[in-house]
Amino acid sequence: MSTLSPSEAQPNKSPALTLDPIGIIRSPYKEKFAVPRQPGLVSQAQAQLEMLPPYNEPSAFRGLAEFSHLWLVFVFHQTQDKGWNPTVRPPRLGGNERVGVFATRSTFRPNPLGLSVVRLLDMCKDGNKVWLELGGVDLVDGTPVVDIKPYLPWVDAVPDAHGGFAPAPPDLNMEVIFTPAAELVCARSHIPNLQQFISEVLAQDPRPAYKRQQQHWQEYGVRLHHYNVRFEVFGHLTRVLSLEIMPDNAQ
Repeated sequence: MSTLSPSEAQPNKSPALTLDPIGIIRSPYKEKFAVPRQPGLVSQAQAQLEMLPPYNEPSAFRGLAEFSHLWLVFVFHQTQDKGWNPTVRPPRLGGNERVGVFATRSTFRPNPLGLSVVRLLDMCKDGNKVWLELGGVDLVDGTPVVDIKPYLPWVDAVPDAHGGFAPAPPDLNMEVIFTPAAELVCARSHIPNLQQFISEVLAQDPRPAYKRQQQHWQEYGVRLHHYNVRFEVFGHLTRVLSLEIMPDNAQ
């Protein structure tokens, strides 16, 4: 009587794969709402990748400063417990048309992994703490990163590539204005270029696609840095009403 090995008994069953986070993103985006749908769309979006032991070994980053951009492989940690769907509704198609999940960058994937290209601004070390300063990020605060790879423009940027249903950057025609009170908070904040950052974030129109047809003022809130930003939208106009320090960050 022969005995089948686990791989022979279940030929379609692959062994479990365990990925250890090598670092954690510290980002101004405190929730999924209003995170840019692609990297690089908000130039003022800066974050830190805080390396975890034992991956905070400085020698592991030798030579990295020669590269201007990095690929980050990360985990969609806020949606990984929701499983995957074979078809999804991309916002780029108005949130109504379904396409296959593998034709999108949806978070609802068989394995909750994402890929993002970011600018490398600086590499920092303080005692045993090692972190990377990054720009153009589209990652929510607390995102686990499982790998870093250098971006190689001669192979990663393909000049004659086709972009499917997203052939070009989104048409960002949302005008963003600030009330005097909101402008004053931005001017007094210790966060550099805070007003420009908020403007770039809201210019993406983070609302669900189905709400973009509404023809009346509607108020929203989003947590950016340590502020609760209140704003209202009508058509192609966004008005920032106020910035309030979130309770956990109050002095």
